[in-house]
Amino acid sequence: MKEEIYSEVIEKIIESIDEGIHFINKDGETIIYNNAMAKLEQMDKYDVLNKPFVDVLQSMEIKNSTLLKVLKNKKSIKDNIQKYLNKDGKEITTINTTVPIIVKGELLGVLEISKDMTQIQILSEQILKMKEVKNNKITNHEKVGYKFEDIIGESDTIKKALSISKKASKSDATVLIYGETGTGKELISQSIHYDSKRKQQPFIAQNCAALPESLLEGILFGTVKGGFTGAIDRPGLFEQANQGTILLDEINSMPLQLQAKLLRVLQEGYVRRVGGTKDIPVDVRVIATTNENPRDILNEGKIRKDLYYRLNVIYIEIPPLRERGNDIILLANKFIEKYNKKLDKNIKYISDSGIKELRNHYWQGNVRELENTIYSSMSMMDDEDILTNEMININEYRTNIAENVYVVDVDAKPLDWVVADIEERYINEALDKTNDNVTKAAAILGLCRQNLQYKMKKYNIKRSK
Repeated sequence: MKEEIYSEVIEKIIESIDEGIHFINKDGETIIYNNAMAKLEQMDKYDVLNKPFVDVLQSMEIKNSTLLKVLKNKKSIKDNIQKYLNKDGKEITTINTTVPIIVKGELLGVLEISKDMTQIQILSEQILKMKEVKNNKITNHEKVGYKFEDIIGESDTIKKALSISKKASKSDATVLIYGETGTGKELISQSIHYDSKRKQQPFIAQNCAALPESLLEGILFGTVKGGFTGAIDRPGLFEQANQGTILLDEINSMPLQLQAKLLRVLQEGYVRRVGGTKDIPVDVRVIATTNENPRDILNEGKIRKDLYYRLNVIYIEIPPLRERGNDIILLANKFIEKYNKKLDKNIKYISDSGIKELRNHYWQGNVRELENTIYSSMSMMDDEDILTNEMININEYRTNIAENVYVVDVDAKPLDWVVADIEERYINEALDKTNDNVTKAAAILGLCRQNLQYKMKKYNIKRSK
């Protein structure tokens, strides 16, 4: 490839990515400043390019500039959270990686890659505020969340899980719960808490897949003013849950580096806020859940062995709905009762054909999918008082999947590639079916909205909504 064509390709790549790119040479002049960075900082790129960076800083103090710090000491700064005001005075939050570019021992300049995390930071702060408000409202006379009597099921498999869960409520030991998406892991977790001696204290749940590592760390362990640019003094969820219980949902999605910090909290009984030096004692019971088989995540290195054994003091496996026999009908009747009130309907029972339809379905999304199916089906009914198989809205999507047969040469592709390819295709099909409505697509796939958004990001699936 000719040099001028190569340079043009590189320029096109830099301008097409979502992350901000800023490169200054060894003299501190900006040589590269892409559109994403200009949009982030609300700057005209031509007011920045080929000018000394110190002349552009304006409101930001030179001592806080990671570009100038790396230019001076030639040491990389990775995953650094920064808060600062852009040209329009709006506070933005970014995660920056800043590295010196050294070729044959000579410093050519410094490259900074910035990812805009402003909306996610706002969301995380709202989450913390809501949880603080919720915890402050709890009184000794309030019943918050689920208890064991709220769990419906008579099958041997669910009875076994409940038996272990009830014993777990009498202990302070850590608990690891495994169950497919939609089986009721949080319901079991809340039941353990509200049947324990900690029931008058906070129960706080956090999904470990919902936020990037740098923000999740601050949410769990808190932040200290000055710990990073724009940081404020704020207690994390472990401090808020003191003397209560914290649920770490999808622990298999927690980054390994953060798992190490969690392990220290479990072993030593204190937290250290991000950017802080003070150890804060906490008395928190930890319940962790995973929607992947624990043996698999352990073998695949998704969870540290030392953390796994620390969490897995009490192990509870929640059976999938398809293995719970007549519980499917018991639950369906309960949901009919619930949505009769909500939708002002008068469905009296499920026909024999309807029962057969429900029992024959695979229920990939488990109890959550069953509830959504009953809700959807009842919403489409008029004055009927019997739920028949023709009215149960689960056939269409299964038929589409069954017709879309996937054939692959076993010798040609590794298993993880095939599974990922099928998953990506099903996600796109569900989004097509729902006109890009993520909430409805998640219901079809038997996923929570956050999990679907995570998978869409994983496969770089971008939609209009």
